[in-house]
Amino acid sequence: MPSTVTADTATSSPSTSAPGPLHGVRVVDLSRVLAGPFATMMMADLGADVVKIESPSGDDTRRWGPPWVEGESAYFTCVNRNKRGVVLDFKRDTDREVLQHLVASADVVIENFRVGTMEKWGLGYEDVLRTINPGLVYCSITGYGRTGPSAPLPGYDPIIEAVAGFMAINGEEHGRPLKVGVAVIDILTGCQAAFAVLAALLHRDRTGEGQRVDLSLFETSLATLANQASAYLMGGVIHPRLGNAHPHIVPTDTFETLTGPVMVCVGNDAQFQRFCALLGDPGLARDPRFVTNPARVAHRTELGAVLRERFADIDGRAFTELADAAGVPVAPVLELDEVFAHPQVAARDMLIEFDHPTVGRMRQVGFPFKLDRTPAALRYAPPLLGQHTAEVLTEAGLDPTAYGVASSSGARSPGPVDAPLKGR
Repeated sequence: MPSTVTADTATSSPSTSAPGPLHGVRVVDLSRVLAGPFATMMMADLGADVVKIESPSGDDTRRWGPPWVEGESAYFTCVNRNKRGVVLDFKRDTDREVLQHLVASADVVIENFRVGTMEKWGLGYEDVLRTINPGLVYCSITGYGRTGPSAPLPGYDPIIEAVAGFMAINGEEHGRPLKVGVAVIDILTGCQAAFAVLAALLHRDRTGEGQRVDLSLFETSLATLANQASAYLMGGVIHPRLGNAHPHIVPTDTFETLTGPVMVCVGNDAQFQRFCALLGDPGLARDPRFVTNPARVAHRTELGAVLRERFADIDGRAFTELADAAGVPVAPVLELDEVFAHPQVAARDMLIEFDHPTVGRMRQVGFPFKLDRTPAALRYAPPLLGQHTAEVLTEAGLDPTAYGVASSSGARSPGPVDAPLKGR
């Protein structure tokens, strides 16, 4: 069963859970889609006060689906919990004034507009925002970074996976290059952003000095190449695509069984010996072609053929249980319904349930980090568009009605809050 947590979504008052380690950190979140929102959600989960500012048409992901539930996009909700939602239109002088007012008391601004966009609006870091708040940590997430020949280009995860080497190493050996099934570069860039922002805050707390944090999907993808990049840079080796196999560790691959595919990842020679014993063929571990990992890498084709034949007549789920008991890394390939029914999900509180003002009961993936003194907590459901505009302006000492915001609901009145996004 999912863990049941509460968030007061009718108002925006936080729940009574203990403050997280980032309590007191104020974040103005100008980011959209995935990388930036993932970074700010991580900070919000740990207690930061994150104000998500959207244009009148809203974050693009509000229109990405299916599925939608009661008009709410599942995509949008996955990275926007624990935030308060504000609508500002930076084409309006008054709304740019509101942003500057919010930045004056903020610790962090995170944005992922194309290079030059904030400057075009008269909201650039160097000439405006840093002057307003010298201690501000200002994080820019772009496709390729703020400098270099590709700096003006837009950044989308599949494009970056293609141009930064990630797609070339994914796919079957003789098949086409493939992207990963989730926007992994966006997610990893979000993690890098949160990490870098916290480092900059530590520096600010020591010195009083804010700074710009400049990171990109492109550079994150290069860093994520890890051993693949090192193989090329140190040895000039460009590994071919190997599907689910590994260029340096054999056997690592999926094998079909009577009960579906299993993933094998045998990391050392002792594990390989136990693995062969489980297969009923201990002599395989003594074969000179397979006795060490370098030998197995050199003879991966021959070993793969033997293992495919062995696994074809095996109950994969039963074998997995035997492997678990023997300390051999083997796992069934689970669909998402099986994943969220896995007992480890419940044991680690990785499925949470809470109330949303339009969806009703909502389930989400839980918090991946466990802090025993200052744990992450659910305080707000993902916000409706502009849900907290009036509240946030009032807290900032501004009169919401003076900026065209209805004080009771937080919705802009009048204004195109629900205007459709123009096609592109």
